[in-house]
Amino acid sequence: MSGPGQTGWLARLFGNRPKAPDVPRVRGAAELPAAATMDRVGTFLTRRGYRFRVDEDGDITGTWEGHRFWFMLLGPEQHVLQVRGRWDRSVPPDARLALLQAMNDWNRERIWPKVYTREEDDRLAVYAEVSVDLEHGATDAQLGQVISCGLGTGVQVFSSLGSLLPPPDDEPGPEA
Repeated sequence: MSGPGQTGWLARLFGNRPKAPDVPRVRGAAELPAAATMDRVGTFLTRRGYRFRVDEDGDITGTWEGHRFWFMLLGPEQHVLQVRGRWDRSVPPDARLALLQAMNDWNRERIWPKVYTREEDDRLAVYAEVSVDLEHGATDAQLGQVISCGLGTGVQVFSSLGSLLPPPDDEPGPEA
């Protein structure tokens, strides 16, 4: 453990480290972070060839691998980009324990996405979320990484759950 005057990871984390020398930046050499906006999210999705629409709240929504996803900017200053997906299945309440065990295993073993369930129309709906605070902006590559992470890991968890739980019975699908 580090004490005063030592350079352990906690000391480095909380600023007890020598200041790095100022390095001059060459304009145009690197992309500077810009505010996250729904226009930038839409531009990324369009460049990737994805189809989507903008809902009445101004959020971007679309379907990936059959699952509904939303892209939202949250928080008082709209700095938190959230990619939220809803599994294309829902589960009867009597399967709650198996579903919760599978989701708990996922959440314990992986960083992304956060997975949770909500009751909807007397069934259990499953959601996956990746949320990143972009208060200081993001480059196009960083923004794209958040979006790709949210979509990729969301689809991955839904596929995983589908292989662990019994096949679906007749159930209502997610709202379009």
